[in-house]
Amino acid sequence: MVTDKYADSGVIADIVNQSKVIAVVGLSDKPERPSYGVASYLKKAGYKIIPVNPTKDEILGEKSYPDLRAIPEPVDVVDIFRKSDAVGPIIDEAIKIKAKAVWLQQGVINLDAAEKAADAGLKVVMDRCILIEHKNLQAG
Repeated sequence: MVTDKYADSGVIADIVNQSKVIAVVGLSDKPERPSYGVASYLKKAGYKIIPVNPTKDEILGEKSYPDLRAIPEPVDVVDIFRKSDAVGPIIDEAIKIKAKAVWLQQGVINLDAAEKAADAGLKVVMDRCILIEHKNLQAG
């Protein structure tokens, strides 16, 4: 499968184990939404979560930002919960802010954007859930 290139277990482990700050693009304030559940889990697991949602001031007790460029601190991972066709501009922002990695959540597939991020030196995971991968690594 073409997305397997962006599901490398070593890259996944590096991102999960070495990252501290995760910007969650498309984070919803609705507890029933996958983005909320994943971000809540990651926060409880010890990561600093930075919500990126232009329509909200705060989510999960954290200040929300309208876009990646507005975040005033370095970001390790940009976790993307958006439709596949909306990923391109987010990848461009992730490159501009010098994020170390981009993670396209399960069902989010944009090969052109993934290639662009990889070409810019970012680690890339696509069509995988960071919560599931974290749990798998913890179970070891």
